[in-house]
Amino acid sequence: MWLKIVIAVLFIALVISLFSGLFFLMQDRGTTMRTWQSLKVRLILATLMMGFLFYGVFTGKLGSNAPWDQRYLESGAAVQQTP
Repeated sequence: MWLKIVIAVLFIALVISLFSGLFFLMQDRGTTMRTWQSLKVRLILATLMMGFLFYGVFTGKLGSNAPWDQRYLESGAAVQQTP
């Protein structure tokens, strides 16, 4: 459960950083480095989020509940379909 909360918080922080970068870009018009700093923060947040997503998928804490994945969950093995 903590993993989903961390990913959600990182995603919200990423969106906030995105809009703050847009605000700095429009307001400063290239005279300060705030846009670049916002980009650095966004890159760090995106890297952290991808890391937590990979961790969750590889450890099995995150999974898919998509209907087309039910065949994998029920049988335990992939079902080959012939065309």
